[in-house]
Amino acid sequence: MSLGERLPLVGYTEMATPTMNGSSLLAAEACPPEVREILHAAISGEELTFQQGLTLATAEGSTLEALVAVADRLRRGIVGDAITYVVNRNINFTNVCFVGCSFCGFGRGPGAADAYSLSFDEVVRRAREAWERGATEVCVQGGLPRDLDGFFYRNLLRAIKHAIPEMHVHAFSPMEIDYGVTKTGKGLGSIPGTAAEILDDRVRKELSPNKLPAARWVEIITAAHELGIPTTSTMMYGHVEEPADLVRHILLLRAIQKRSGGFTEFVPLGFIHENTRLYRHGGARPGAKREEHLRVHALARVLLHGAIKNLQVSWVKLGFETSLACLQAGGEYVSPEEFRMKIRSIGRVPAERTTTYKIRRIFDKPENDPQTALAQLPMALTESHVTYAEGAY
Repeated sequence: MSLGERLPLVGYTEMATPTMNGSSLLAAEACPPEVREILHAAISGEELTFQQGLTLATAEGSTLEALVAVADRLRRGIVGDAITYVVNRNINFTNVCFVGCSFCGFGRGPGAADAYSLSFDEVVRRAREAWERGATEVCVQGGLPRDLDGFFYRNLLRAIKHAIPEMHVHAFSPMEIDYGVTKTGKGLGSIPGTAAEILDDRVRKELSPNKLPAARWVEIITAAHELGIPTTSTMMYGHVEEPADLVRHILLLRAIQKRSGGFTEFVPLGFIHENTRLYRHGGARPGAKREEHLRVHALARVLLHGAIKNLQVSWVKLGFETSLACLQAGGEYVSPEEFRMKIRSIGRVPAERTTTYKIRRIFDKPENDPQTALAQLPMALTESHVTYAEGAY
């Protein structure tokens, strides 16, 4: 989709701690005693420990089925059956980057034939085009060129907000902020919690030695929350990480959320291996398989229960069918016409939301859908080859 619709869940009123329904109870009872005890603790609202999370992180077969059933029950209890989407456009203003992340197929050197940098006028044109077609958010990120002016980020925000004051600007990862966004000024609505990958410096050195350390990522995100700027939170999986790395990462996000309450959602991001140096040189798996996608989403729902209630499913990375399965493993997500149809196909209710999860419209019946589809935005050639970009979360 050229608008770059992001698909998360809804989340609205807090509800009483859910109890086991028939399917989740039956699935849990078929598990080994240790797993059964952990799942009962989760469904009772207990905060799971690292060791309990690690046990679930290796779930397979009937144990995975039980984990998925319990995660879906927790999802229903905390956010209901609505699946929400925000209509947005992702604008990657340049693909020139000196960082050299081994997992990235997006960044280019300044002399590359397909390197590009958009002017402020072009960024504003794309943002206005999106607004005119119903978008409420632009997600703005890019590579890190060595010669970037210190006021670039501030001036880019000003240009967008001057042209479209009501557009929500979701922009600049902690890596970009660390690089030079300290003079951002007014206009920033929220921050993407990308550049997290795995928040363990041992793993980060394998993925990208030049990336900011985990402690610096936490410092920037926490500072944003203290200033009242909400952020997403992310995790990339399916590459060189071990189950323990996933559990530690999720529990760290849980600890931050308990202190600040600033995360709007958690977004698991499956590693896309094509065109990456990390995979070509034999340093990574070729991404996750279907079972791993289900396990990660369900694990996140269970470990983050009571802390981060919105879990976004990245349909762009997973495809529709796996995304729908993840939506029944604790996740929530979607976009206009076709997405509304997909949502209804699994017995859920589509709704459009804002970036910060305020409901704009609920489409409880197909006859309430808009009569005409939004005009499709043209795709720039520079955007058509991208296999990894941080501007979507």
